[in-house]
Amino acid sequence: MTVVRSTLPDAARETVAEALQSTLVDLLGLSLIGKQAHWNIVGPRFRSIHLQLDEVVSTARSFSDTVAERASALGLPPDGRPETIAAAYTLPGSKSGWIRDDEVVRLMVETLEAAIGRLRERIDETEKADPVTQDLLIGITAELEKQRWMFEAENWPRD
Repeated sequence: MTVVRSTLPDAARETVAEALQSTLVDLLGLSLIGKQAHWNIVGPRFRSIHLQLDEVVSTARSFSDTVAERASALGLPPDGRPETIAAAYTLPGSKSGWIRDDEVVRLMVETLEAAIGRLRERIDETEKADPVTQDLLIGITAELEKQRWMFEAENWPRD
């Protein structure tokens, strides 16, 4: 049953559906990874990184809502159920238990870098299919790149 009709042709709709759904999965997963690290970080830089993780979580959650609403506006029902996220999430994740501050920084740089790489692929894929969705993905990428830079600067000089 289609409740909301798409303004996109079928081929473009399929491309955009995949781009938005996989972005939703990445963002919801990123917010969970960020919270897991937030709760388990230890080390001398605990406070600053703990707060920085909250920024990433807030950003990921806000953008996940925007992505899901974009999908809905195009007649594409977003799927953010836990089992969907668990089955489809492929970005790097954290180990269980306490995580040293330098390990958290490395994890977040690696996870953000992977998410950015996937977003850049989707930016290319949506260029002709839907420039509006492409623009949304570009904005998300810019913000995640900023977050990645801030984490990478935490471990300078490189260990």
